Amino acid sequence: MLSLTVLGCDGSHASAGGAASGYLVRSWASGTSVWMDAGPGTFANLQRFTDPMRLSAVVLSHEHVDHWGDIEGFITAARWVYAFDGPPIPVYAAPGIGTHLTQEFDGVLDWREVGDGDGGDVGDLRLVFSRTDHPPPTLAVRVQNEAGTIGYSADTGPNWSFSALGTDIDLALCEATYTAEHEGTAGHLSGRQAGANARSAGVRRLVVTHRWPTITAGAVLSEATDSFGGPVGQATVGRGFSL
Repeated sequence: MLSLTVLGCDGSHASAGGAASGYLVRSWASGTSVWMDAGPGTFANLQRFTDPMRLSAVVLSHEHVDHWGDIEGFITAARWVYAFDGPPIPVYAAPGIGTHLTQEFDGVLDWREVGDGDGGDVGDLRLVFSRTDHPPPTLAVRVQNEAGTIGYSADTGPNWSFSALGTDIDLALCEATYTAEHEGTAGHLSGRQAGANARSAGVRRLVVTHRWPTITAGAVLSEATDSFGGPVGQATVGRGFSL
């Protein structure tokens, strides 16, 4: 089984009682676990679902702090609370993030900067990255094993498609930051655009995430459902999806 657990799903900043972008992907057959984006509030939620010191890898999609800020708390906890003794956890990071860190991570993290078309193997999971339509350099990721394939859009505008991650995506986790009337105002997707993107790429299931806290979940979900042409899942903290 391949599973996805939502650790945070708020767009741009954490809402009251919420958390920004972050997800836990697990292969239950191998025990492999990947923390995919580490926005503010997600490290707290990560600890609800797994031992953070036993992660197999971390993926950080881009240098906007709502997608990586809690990696600082992870480093602090590893050094001063858990007395982490390795081996260092691989981090697959988009360009630029490492320059923002305020503390040394040697011995805790094995930092690997990646770009468009790069890949990596974590346990039985194969990761492949694709540059999206979002500044600064932002990487979507395909996560695949024998159980199935998850595609994560990270942040993107409309000039990127899930088809860039290849075919046979069983579950697409797609940002849907706002509704149709906001299209073109920022480098993000509306619910309508997220649904159309997933449908055109032939994905089997769609889950929308990264909603601005001031936009109602029902409005985004309704748009995505109409344009996708089938049921759509709404990311909420703690919700799980499995293949």
